[in-house]
Amino acid sequence: MADSTSSSSDSSSSSSSSLRDLTHSALQLIHWREPKKSAMAFSLSLLVLVSVATLSVISVVSYLMLACLCVTITFRVYKSVIQAVQKSEEGHPFRSLLEKDISVSSESVRQLADQFLIHLNWFSSQTRRLLLVQDLVDSLKLAAAMWVMTYVGAVFNGVTILILADIIFFTTPLIYQKKKTQIDRQIELVRSRLEETLQKLQDHLPGAVKRTKAE
Repeated sequence: MADSTSSSSDSSSSSSSSLRDLTHSALQLIHWREPKKSAMAFSLSLLVLVSVATLSVISVVSYLMLACLCVTITFRVYKSVIQAVQKSEEGHPFRSLLEKDISVSSESVRQLADQFLIHLNWFSSQTRRLLLVQDLVDSLKLAAAMWVMTYVGAVFNGVTILILADIIFFTTPLIYQKKKTQIDRQIELVRSRLEETLQKLQDHLPGAVKRTKAE
């Protein structure tokens, strides 16, 4: 019994550490801690998104698989010829990758499902709160955001928004590191003005709405 408990706790801790490592690696890429890897990830992600915008998803996946196969097959044949000429016994050039365990444990899937369920419940609760106007100011914020999104949707499609998001994710940290002081000052200025505007809006709300908000 103790062994099963310890094994389950070990698997849980290993899955959590793997998730933390994945998050840490993603942050490292976005913050350009290793410029070569970040440049490769940015270029590849942007290439895939632009390809999806111009071609079908099936075509993009097919071309990517073909390109990968061309590289791996060419390298395998090249290494085989070199080994035959040099009469060496190095074996398969991708042996280390083939022997690497890439299986997904049931504990990892369970933990991801639990995290997804937590976020789904939070999203459902917030959606109900905003749509049923539990807080008038927050619902007005959502209405303003959706009104802006109607104009965004008229100009951009989903893939274009993903391309812009990809560019923003990889360029914003670099710009922020160089202009941190100026950006923080502008963000604080915008935040203070927004709070003043919302406070003025709340002051003009009817008393019944204020009481409901306070409750």
